[in-house]
Amino acid sequence: MVLIIGGAYQGKLDYAIAAFALGEGDIFTCQGTEMDFSKACVNALEEFTWACAQDGTDPVAFFKANREKWKNSILICQDLFCGVVPMEPRERQWRQDTGRLCQYLAWEAERVSRIFCGLEQRLK
Repeated sequence: MVLIIGGAYQGKLDYAIAAFALGEGDIFTCQGTEMDFSKACVNALEEFTWACAQDGTDPVAFFKANREKWKNSILICQDLFCGVVPMEPRERQWRQDTGRLCQYLAWEAERVSRIFCGLEQRLK
């Protein structure tokens, strides 16, 4: 599995498309708690963790339970677990859940890349 992280609008998806020769049909973009691991790339994991924070689902437990489905995937997540801590409890939970999920995925990943200004910094 490959984990790609980086700030908003830093070119994470564009990098993945170029680096892994992805087509439009290869990409699933999260919009809630629904997940499609049949696609080569899962984009916007932070949207999944936001939905999980809304309904009380543990995103790490979900990924652990479905490990066989995503072990060969390219996973993309916005880095929102750095910087100012949000005042709202739900937003803090979202930030914490996203950070915990990315920690778990980074341990499981064969490769972890941070994208900044469209450039890759290989972390693992």
